[in-house]
Amino acid sequence: MRGISRSVVVASLILLPLTLAFAGCGGEGALVPTLTASAATATVPTSPSMPTPIPEQAVIRILPTPTPRPYPPTPTLAPTPTPRPTEVVSTPTREVEVKEKEEAAPSPTETPTPEPVSSEVVLVPAGEFIMGTTFEDESPPHEVFVEAFEIDKFEVTNEEFERFVTETGYQTDAEKAGEEDNWWAYAGGKPRHPVVKVTWDDAVAYCQWAGKRLPTEIEWEKAARGTEGLIYPWGNEWDPAKANTKESGYRGTTVVGSFPQGASPYGVMDMAGNVAEWTSDWYKAYPGSDFSSPYFGEKYRVIRGGGWFSDQELVRTTERSASSEELRNDDVGFRCARSAE
Repeated sequence: MRGISRSVVVASLILLPLTLAFAGCGGEGALVPTLTASAATATVPTSPSMPTPIPEQAVIRILPTPTPRPYPPTPTLAPTPTPRPTEVVSTPTREVEVKEKEEAAPSPTETPTPEPVSSEVVLVPAGEFIMGTTFEDESPPHEVFVEAFEIDKFEVTNEEFERFVTETGYQTDAEKAGEEDNWWAYAGGKPRHPVVKVTWDDAVAYCQWAGKRLPTEIEWEKAARGTEGLIYPWGNEWDPAKANTKESGYRGTTVVGSFPQGASPYGVMDMAGNVAEWTSDWYKAYPGSDFSSPYFGEKYRVIRGGGWFSDQELVRTTERSASSEELRNDDVGFRCARSAE
């Protein structure tokens, strides 16, 4: 998430979405041995120049616990000469206004059952993996067994979300609030970019229509890091050329799957950067954790993966962020999952 590290996004007293930031206030803590041999690969790097962790010992940067601060709006940035993946597309338009769609919508008895969306999915086999690190809300590292499941290979795109809206007449929460700063304001000329400006409820509605659901936090982390406890989807060495992040310089979303070298061990794309992704879970402490937070509980939903404005610390496979369900931002989207048949 941009502007926050080891964060949780919280609602402010005036009901605006806020973020919880658990690391990233600029402190450079000491490097100390922390992980056991079984979880040595879950090391948090301190910089791109840090050597690859060695077996039997790992290090982690200990940062001061920051005061939670609002999830900031994306700043307006000047264009840069940095090239980005391109596509030749026509600008999508909304064929009719939402009001007209509502007036023309068939009665419930006439509404056909939609066919499930056949977006490409990746099978993650059943088995155990090490989840978490020793850092604060990511602690403790623990072994988790996960039943087999399927997860979208790519983040849900504007063209996929537009099909959903066209077939159902669905209005996002931003549209219901009369906001012009909504999903289709960011979709022009970008059909294969991830949809943004969607709340948790918007994401749930799409997944249900597609015959799927949001992934759990456990499913998301296993799909991102595999069984070897990787720090990033592609490995343990930071590489800004393998993800759309703040360091990469794209300053906005890119076509999904534009960084194939950054794929996870299962071949899932953009699990680091591009857009951060909603999961189905509440933000809670891990089993056996001695870390406490006033924000734990059934208050905020977990968001994973970091977005295009997130730095390398925030796109690690174990990084946890969270928000009130009402959050809608231009670096937050989602992908769907379902149990394997």
